[in-house]
Amino acid sequence: MTTTTTSGTTRAERLGDLGPDGFAWLRADGSGFVTSGVAARITPAEAAELASRFGVDAIAVGALPFDGDGELVVPARVARFARDGETTRFELGTQGSWIVAPRRLSLVHRVPRRFTLEARQDLSAWDAIVAAALAAIDRGGLEKVVLAREVVVEADTPFEVPTILDRLAATQPGCFVYADAGFVGASPELLVRRRGLSVTCRPMAGTIARHEDPDDDEAAIARLCSSRKDDVEHRLVVDAVRAVLSTRCDSLTVGEPEPRRFTTVTHLTTTIEAALRDPQTSALDLARELHPTPAVGGSPRAAALATIARLETFDRGNYGGPVGWLDANGDGEFAVALRCAQISGGRARLLAGAGIVEGSDPDAEWTETQAKLEPMLRALVRP
Repeated sequence: MTTTTTSGTTRAERLGDLGPDGFAWLRADGSGFVTSGVAARITPAEAAELASRFGVDAIAVGALPFDGDGELVVPARVARFARDGETTRFELGTQGSWIVAPRRLSLVHRVPRRFTLEARQDLSAWDAIVAAALAAIDRGGLEKVVLAREVVVEADTPFEVPTILDRLAATQPGCFVYADAGFVGASPELLVRRRGLSVTCRPMAGTIARHEDPDDDEAAIARLCSSRKDDVEHRLVVDAVRAVLSTRCDSLTVGEPEPRRFTTVTHLTTTIEAALRDPQTSALDLARELHPTPAVGGSPRAAALATIARLETFDRGNYGGPVGWLDANGDGEFAVALRCAQISGGRARLLAGAGIVEGSDPDAEWTETQAKLEPMLRALVRP
């Protein structure tokens, strides 16, 4: 394996290695990688053949749709960077070994200055679908359903994905910042991580908006932690994740819910750790079995998905699906694709959702979606 290494690069410089068809994965600690070029496109089922088809150094990356199988990419070139900024670049050869470093790409730096923003659902439409969801819950057979709404931003100049990623990484500490070609976001939620036989999940549900005043913020977090509605919503997600892991893992350890602060919201969060029984079970296998958790779908799963299909008027695309990477050993990380936008030229389509359970208030849920849309809007709209 022949590589080149660069020390002390800035985040913007590292993002210069991201190709227009590439994938980015930026962790909260400053480490991560970006890719360019496509060696192959594979289905999730074909990911088990990574080592035999592409060599032991190969990885598969991508964002999978909320509904359906989708595809992953085996990238041709990868630039990995450590927390200290040291970047190592390499290219996948025909025999599955990394042989040369790629050419560094450069940004054009076209910055949009004029924008239009359209909320595709107004308050009355939102109130109507929340009311319909609450009626379904009252009838029984449905405990929770996550409803999303859509916002579209149009700009006078095409958006640059690396620029958006740089802004998200700077403004959304604690998140996985990601891109799969034009699908970009900053997710706070780890769906699953596998390292050897060690498995970690960090489900989130139950949300409250942040406040600028520290006292007001602490009071809001106290309300979140004491809220019966948010506790029910959170427990549904934790129980669902635990049920899936129990079929694959031993030694499950489920932590206590705790508030985790992000830029615009605080989420109730539980860390779950376990030991995988079968080393042939990959991170992708686990991600596909866990998805969709009640954090993005609802509970019970079938009833919630049927309600979403009936009430939402748009295709979610990759919103809420698993996004991440897998290596030839089966290790990997997948987040839930949240705080995201699908970018095409100067158009960005944003989605954000809220969990509807008994006792949900439509106005409060609308406010929650506003707080969830804000991180991406801040990254896109810079007058």
